[in-house]
Amino acid sequence: MEIVEAKPGETILLLGNEAITRGALEAGVDFATTYPGTPSSEIADTFSKIARYLKKKGKDVPFYFEYSTNEKVALEISASASLSGLRSLTCMKHVGLNVASDAFMTFMYVGCKGGNLIITADDPGCHSSQNEQDNRYYALFGNAPMLEPSNPQEAKDMTKEGFEISEKLGLPLILRTTTRVSHTRGPVKIEEIKESKKKGRFEKNPFMVTVPSVARARHPVLLEKMKEAEKLSEKSRFNRIIENGGGVGIVASGISVGYALDAVNILDIDADILKLGFTNPLPRDLCRKFLEEHKKIIVLEELEPILEEKLKTIAFDSGIKVEIYGKGSGHFSRLYEYNLDIVVSGISKILGVKNPLPDGGKTDLKLPSRPPVMCPGCPHRASYYSAKKVAPKDTIYPTDIGCYTLGRSPPLEMADVLLCMGSNAGMACGFARATDQKIISFMGDSTFFHAGLPAIVDAVHHNHDCVITILDNRTTAMTGHQPHPGSELTGMGEKARALDIEDVVGGLGIEHVETVDLTNLKETEEAFKRALDFKGPAVVICKHPCILLEIRDKRKRGEKIPIYQVNLDKCRHCNICILKFGCPAFYFDKDKNVRINEELCNGCGVCTQVCPFNAIEKVGEKR
Repeated sequence: MEIVEAKPGETILLLGNEAITRGALEAGVDFATTYPGTPSSEIADTFSKIARYLKKKGKDVPFYFEYSTNEKVALEISASASLSGLRSLTCMKHVGLNVASDAFMTFMYVGCKGGNLIITADDPGCHSSQNEQDNRYYALFGNAPMLEPSNPQEAKDMTKEGFEISEKLGLPLILRTTTRVSHTRGPVKIEEIKESKKKGRFEKNPFMVTVPSVARARHPVLLEKMKEAEKLSEKSRFNRIIENGGGVGIVASGISVGYALDAVNILDIDADILKLGFTNPLPRDLCRKFLEEHKKIIVLEELEPILEEKLKTIAFDSGIKVEIYGKGSGHFSRLYEYNLDIVVSGISKILGVKNPLPDGGKTDLKLPSRPPVMCPGCPHRASYYSAKKVAPKDTIYPTDIGCYTLGRSPPLEMADVLLCMGSNAGMACGFARATDQKIISFMGDSTFFHAGLPAIVDAVHHNHDCVITILDNRTTAMTGHQPHPGSELTGMGEKARALDIEDVVGGLGIEHVETVDLTNLKETEEAFKRALDFKGPAVVICKHPCILLEIRDKRKRGEKIPIYQVNLDKCRHCNICILKFGCPAFYFDKDKNVRINEELCNGCGVCTQVCPFNAIEKVGEKR
């Protein structure tokens, strides 16, 4: 496994996320925790792969790693390790920090002993997220030092140095990445792996118990530490000026640094670049000097104008007369992620120079739409199809975050509202009181353990009349098949006690709970009927493995996958298989006959129960 076997001095290609894991190893990390979420998932998945690889080789694993129940728990476990003198990190996607924010805000008051990194991966453009919030605000909100890498090499270097900065300040540190940095693959120079401690010792201190009197005493300490952090920021190698000459200055952080460097070359302009990597606290003296030396400043940053507004404040407070362009001037947007076309276009307009890109970077080329869909054979499709068949037309379907969110698309259209992890059940409770409509909500098994339990408790206590569906496909599927508390193995490959969802739901007080296997549509329909007829909260657990895992396990056992085709002599062109069930393996041929694409079909066979004319038949097997 190259990421652990590579020798110091070698250069290897790594994803930004993999580079973060390598940086943590070189720093001697002891603890790593997570709740998986794109674009951060590969950080933790790499820890998991390393742990399994080393165990298979009969070697000691130098760190403890776990996929925690949710981000708040992950941060609390990581904080405990840090307070015991161990180096620890927690990684999550940007909205995960919302979940962990309660612990995060007070953790900043308590401080840390061993270095602690909170890695938050933002998602400009909402590639895999329900919003594109800018988590740099969390650094400002919590008074946390923050580093922002612009490429995989910096991702590794900042992770490694981040632990040292955290320990110098006695503060947790935010390492903020974005999708483009997380998923860019680039050359990374490898250094020595530092030996980890593995075990620490917690020394009791009454100033860790944040009652009001302690909190009042700790807040001034935090602010003083941030003054020290600014001194480190001023000297940091991650903040530097790239000199090209001229009166134009470009200020950039994160992936925008790469765009700025390319844009300067493409436009052939003389412009200095202030590259900021240690962005909170901002190096005010360095920024002030840069502002004084340039007549025009262009600020490149995705999402919110945080750097731009801070630079304007510094200029105003220092009496510096300088033109600052960015989002406030209308040349760059607060929406989505940037690309080279956007940056070159914006700079060319600001400076009044010709944009050399063809058609100014614009194109009339229309690419075909390819929206994400549930896999052929996905058990969630059968769940939605069965529920929709028996539910009244005006039934409300609150949904949640996972593969099953794709049930919002035609022809199923089984998703009406989504806020956040676990919101399906909470909103089901609200709709049950606010309307007279029937409610069927949907959440996955990992979501159930992450954030679903409190709302089910609320449903029981207040006797909300709703049906809460738990789609148990035995894994955290959308983010890469990571384990959860219902799994039999941990992220380190160790045997674990798998919690039974039906037992947990019963323990919470749900009186009507049924578990069904989606391979039997009639049984599933009947279960939803009974749940809808029950007065009060009812739970239906739709239990069947993710089709990708099922096929993987069949291959391991040497089993074959059934092949299905449409018997055109029996087919009556009702088109239910396409217009209502919607498996993407079905298609119309040039003669408008329904066919099954053998390459796409995963052989689940559920469609044979959908066809009212028994026209879908098994015709063979494939490996």
